[in-house]
Amino acid sequence: MSIKFAILGLLNYTDMHGYRIKEHIEKNFGHMWSINFGQIYPNLRDLEQDGLIRMIELSPSDDGGPHKKLYSITEKGVEEFSRWLSESPERPMLIRDPFLLKFTFFGFGDSGRALELIDEQIALYEAQLHRRKNNFMRWEHQGVYARLLAELGITQNEMYLEWLRNARSEIEKNASEAVLEKA
Repeated sequence: MSIKFAILGLLNYTDMHGYRIKEHIEKNFGHMWSINFGQIYPNLRDLEQDGLIRMIELSPSDDGGPHKKLYSITEKGVEEFSRWLSESPERPMLIRDPFLLKFTFFGFGDSGRALELIDEQIALYEAQLHRRKNNFMRWEHQGVYARLLAELGITQNEMYLEWLRNARSEIEKNASEAVLEKA
């Protein structure tokens, strides 16, 4: 997913600060894409230079907070986003998960530590699932596409948890059998 179009898409919903854009992507679209601040602000600058968004600098709060920059989409941005939206996707989905790469090589390491890392992932995905389910009611009212995407996030989370639990069980059983064979 292009950062440029993710930003334009979010600004179609409402005006946002750069921090809010990053936070929104992480909280609500983490199951399909991730982003860092080093990517956000250069893209916001480029989008503004291209006339696709406009930036309004807001005065600091009474308590002396920093100036905030509020971004909104321009008519040219809406047109560019609409053009992109009608095109076929660039490529199929790729899963890039550092845990899965590590999982590939767990057989070369300590199975006890592998189980601990799997438990960490289970806890992480359980917390994420809880958050997604709590946010679901908000997404239900954003239209059919937002609701369906929220459902996909929940379903993927549940599927991943099921896989992790099954993997944990099988690895634990395999480790126990290996201990019995050595005895």
